[in-house]
Amino acid sequence: MTSDRLVCANCAGPVSEGRCGVCRNSRQYLEQQGMLGGVSPAALIALLVALLAVTLVVRQAVA
Repeated sequence: MTSDRLVCANCAGPVSEGRCGVCRNSRQYLEQQGMLGGVSPAALIALLVALLAVTLVVRQAVA
């Protein structure tokens, strides 16, 4: 999740602008976590490839 669409409950401003301490802390937390909680894009691609391989094996076994 990115901070560009989040609205701060404290100041009602966009979190990406960092108007208050709550916004700045939330933005910093999101930056530390990265995309999808710290899962790297390479790991996501590997997972997708593994899922496709399993799908192909299952299709061959059923056919």
